[in-house]
Formats: sequence, C-alpha cells, structure tokens
Amino acid sequence: MKSILITGCSSGIGYDAAHGLRAAGWRVFASCRQADDCARMLMEGFESPRIDYADSNTIVTGLAEVLEATGGTVDAVFNNGAFAIPGAVEDLPRDALRSIFETNFFGVHELTTHAIRVMRQQGHGRIINNSSVLGLVPLRWRGAYNSTKFAMEGLTDTLRVEMRDTDIKIITIEPGPVTSKIRENSIPHFERWIDWENSARSEQYTTQLRTRLYEDTGPDRFELPASAVTKKLRHALESKRPRPRYYVTTPTYIMGALRRILPTRALDWVISKA
Repeated sequence: MKSILITGCSSGIGYDAAHGLRAAGWRVFASCRQADDCARMLMEGFESPRIDYADSNTIVTGLAEVLEATGGTVDAVFNNGAFAIPGAVEDLPRDALRSIFETNFFGVHELTTHAIRVMRQQGHGRIINNSSVLGLVPLRWRGAYNSTKFAMEGLTDTLRVEMRDTDIKIITIEPGPVTSKIRENSIPHFERWIDWENSARSEQYTTQLRTRLYEDTGPDRFELPASAVTKKLRHALESKRPRPRYYVTTPTYIMGALRRILPTRALDWVISKA
C-alpha cells in the first residue's frame, strides 16, 4: 500500500483528498494544524499527525510519526495547508506578511526538504504542491495570499528542474474557485491585521470586501467541489509521467491562457473586472 502525507485535512480540499485517496487504496496520513481536528480525523479512521506549518517542531515530529508507522518511507507528500489575509496591499502590516509566509511558504518548503531526504534514500517519491490560479494572476484584496502562491510557483518550478536527475517528481496543482472554508477562515486574520476603518479605502472595504467576507452569497461562479482537485491529484500521483502542473476549474484555464497571450495592460484590465 502506497503512503501519502496530506496537510490541511480539517476541511475542503485536504479533507476530500484524504477520503478520496483512502478509497483508492492509499495509506493516508491526514494531518491537521489543530489537535482537535486531528482527533476528529482519527475518529474517522485516519492516521493524523499534527503538522502546523508555522511550527517547525510539528513538521519534524509529524513526519517522524509517518515514518515510524511506515517503517521509514513515504511515497508522496501533498502540501495543501494554507490560509488567506484579505485586504489591500497598502494596508498589510509587515508582520501580517510574515505570518502568512510562515504557513503558506516557509513551512511548505521545510516539510518538502525533510521529505526529499527520505525520498532520496528510498529512490523515489512525489511532492505535490497545491498552488492556485492566484499563483498565475493576482486579484484585488488578495495581495498577501497572491504573493505566497507566486512564491510557491517559483520555488516549485526551480525544484522540479533541479530534481530531473532523480526519480522524485515535483508537481503543481492550480485550483481556481473550489468549495472550501477559506473565506470564513480568513475573517479572524482580516480582523487581526487590517485597520480598514482608518484606511484610505475604508469606503471600498464597506461596499466590497466586507460584504463578500461576512455575507454568504452562495457558490462563486464556476466553483467546483473539492473532489475536482482530488481527481487531478490522483492523476498526479498515479500517472507514470505526471504533468508538471494541473489546472482545476475554468477560470484557471482561462487565466493561464490570457497570461500567455495578453499584454500586461490588457491582462490588468481583465483582472480588474473580476
């Protein structure tokens, strides 16, 4: 039975991936940031080491728990855990960016480097990083999240090139709008970091961002269930020649194409209408 460590399994993409891969015959280590969520996953029959990307100690102990259970191997890692801090770039404090990069980027990198050492010893492995359409093009109010995903794209692309002389495959998945709790989970981060009432954009916060954050208006246009990501993840894991990147949802395909063919000003205009 092949083994995979998945981060961010408390809900959304990670939760669906854990269930979908277990049903497909994988031994799934469904990690979560919070101990309570790990306990819930244990009740659902998963092995669930606690991994908080912002805490290096949990990265080391979480991976060690996987290796102890498997006898020292792990076939794949799906770096999925992430969060968002909504707000205009001009209103983002330095420490806000530090906090989101610790989780969305630095922690992903740290787990990846530890896993690669194991995969080199066993002679194979797959690292799959969950990026976003927002790693291809930026959208307003999402500067903190955009920047972590752009950084992930660059680091993952470099790692993929560097690992060509090994049997360790490096793969990027790029979802667009997918059903998850990222919007509601971002509210505490917005309230902690963004002084919107004293912003030059306070009126825009009131009429645009805060309405979107606090009012559940239903699914986004083109939104797909998390199972759409799991389907691409399975291909990335099980194909003999996996693609370097997998797009998920219509907006990702559209924005990926527009980024290649449009001049910057034209692309900015399209994005500004989104």
